[in-house]
Amino acid sequence: MKGWLPLALGLLAVVAGAVWTVQGLGYVEGSLMTGRRVWALVGPVVVLVGLVALWFGMRARRRR
Repeated sequence: MKGWLPLALGLLAVVAGAVWTVQGLGYVEGSLMTGRRVWALVGPVVVLVGLVALWFGMRARRRR
């Protein structure tokens, strides 16, 4: 069971960061985030944090 939380949170962060990035770039419309440059910058940072969490989750699962 160890490692599931970082994997789940990492996956959620990657997806949310990707959505925030495309919204910030203006590719997805219908949100207050659409076309806002700050979300185009925050999104990739969240994706990177999610990838690190996924990496830690995978390491924890392999050590079992």
